[in-house]
Amino acid sequence: QSQLVESGGDVVQPGGTLRLSCTASGSTLNYDGIGWFRQAPGKEREGIVCISGSHKRYDYARSLKARVTISRDNAKNAVLLEMNNLQSEDTALYYCARRRSGICSDSWSAYDYWGQGTQVTVSS
Repeated sequence: QSQLVESGGDVVQPGGTLRLSCTASGSTLNYDGIGWFRQAPGKEREGIVCISGSHKRYDYARSLKARVTISRDNAKNAVLLEMNNLQSEDTALYYCARRRSGICSDSWSAYDYWGQGTQVTVSS
């Protein structure tokens, strides 16, 4: 069974930067599509960005595109999401999801495995 674990969530001041990590146990992430999603209180879950098995980036949130970087750390079997210039509206539970076909999607249900999420709170 493949288990995804997100980490790196924290309380950060407006304008700050965070790096979230998505790691897996039991199998490599190197060839999978890894998507990042978030859900703020009272709002629907939204897709942020995905990196495909061929390492191509797909952006799903226009408002975040310029502020996020997605990358792979193969040595740690992880996919990283770095967000800068964080604002209060970025406060949410952030999830990663894994698709074994390697193909990206902005649909949560298209993925095969999901993590439990890591909380990001932006507050002064």
